[in-house]
Amino acid sequence: MQTGVWEDVQKIRAEAPLVHNITNYVVMNSSANALLALGASPVMAHALEEVEEMTGLARALVLNIGTLAPEWVEAMLRAGRVAKRRGIPVVLDPVGAGATAYRTETARRLAADVAPTIIRGNASEIRAMAMAEAGTKGVDSMHGSEEAMEAARALATAHDCVVSVSGVVDVIVSRSATLRVANGHPMMGKVTGLGCAATAITGAFAAVNADPLRAAAHAMGMMGVCGEIAEEHARGPGSFQMHFLDALALLTDLDLSRRLRLE
Repeated sequence: MQTGVWEDVQKIRAEAPLVHNITNYVVMNSSANALLALGASPVMAHALEEVEEMTGLARALVLNIGTLAPEWVEAMLRAGRVAKRRGIPVVLDPVGAGATAYRTETARRLAADVAPTIIRGNASEIRAMAMAEAGTKGVDSMHGSEEAMEAARALATAHDCVVSVSGVVDVIVSRSATLRVANGHPMMGKVTGLGCAATAITGAFAAVNADPLRAAAHAMGMMGVCGEIAEEHARGPGSFQMHFLDALALLTDLDLSRRLRLE
């Protein structure tokens, strides 16, 4: 598995795939910087007048519902339909699904209309999408990743997609396979936007790897390894964010071979 992750990283660095993000105000900067540090090319475009054209130029589309508004939902639907027609991978992050009916309904509508390649969220969000279950604390999970296995499999089957569930151990499922990533550090939960950065980075991996199960698992494995490296140099959440970007940019094959726990 380590070899496959490194091959994807090398492809991203060599090809700089354009990743179109329709994402939330809170994380635009951090997601763009994470993609740049990795070697991808980010664009944050949400205006109705250009989303369809921009998606047509991209190699992956990332839809993140963190800060919802009707015109943003419409932009996501328009962009998603273009991606669906053109075979461009779509990664959906149902931020806060389960917290309000609007969020849950929007996440479900996007999944139904856009047919995402990968859905990536925390356990409570995935459970809410699959079962219309309330159970998030704002946008934070109240469940562990293993508690979302049944819901993840149901979503993967219903939408013929891969579902990536973040947690202490990340669980990535398709209709017939399961992978687990045991990398990462608790400090990652102390910096806003790292989960959304994981979604953006998943988009970059999906742009260079045609196997969505492996693309999603490779993205989470690399994120976790970089989080471990960053924590070793950080004094707190502020410096952690800086060292995390450095880890993305400086990651080596040796780092992965020593640290990656993906099975």
